[in-house]
Amino acid sequence: MDQYTEQRPWGSFTVLVDEDHFKAKRLDVLAGKRLSLQSHNRRSEHWIIATGQAKITIGNDVINYNQGQHVFVPLKTRHRIENIGDTLLTIVEVQLGEYFGEDDIVRYEDDFDRHK
Repeated sequence: MDQYTEQRPWGSFTVLVDEDHFKAKRLDVLAGKRLSLQSHNRRSEHWIIATGQAKITIGNDVINYNQGQHVFVPLKTRHRIENIGDTLLTIVEVQLGEYFGEDDIVRYEDDFDRHK
């Protein structure tokens, strides 16, 4: 599969690799924006902060991260990424599991009124 980019209200993501048991993406989060508070039933995620500053929610923990740090998001755990810097936040995301569709997003809170 070729790489492709999709625009979102918070920025964009680019699919870098899409295999049977993992998918890799580049997430570009605009300054001051955040993704929905969400979880996934069929995949876990590993995030590496490539550039910028992030406030990340994993379960009940909310921690600030900087360039070079990494985060693991377990299956079915509520999580959120927020760009707390004044420049673009870039995260490399590796999803592990057996299904990676966008319909495996359960949204709990969303700044852009998107549901499930």
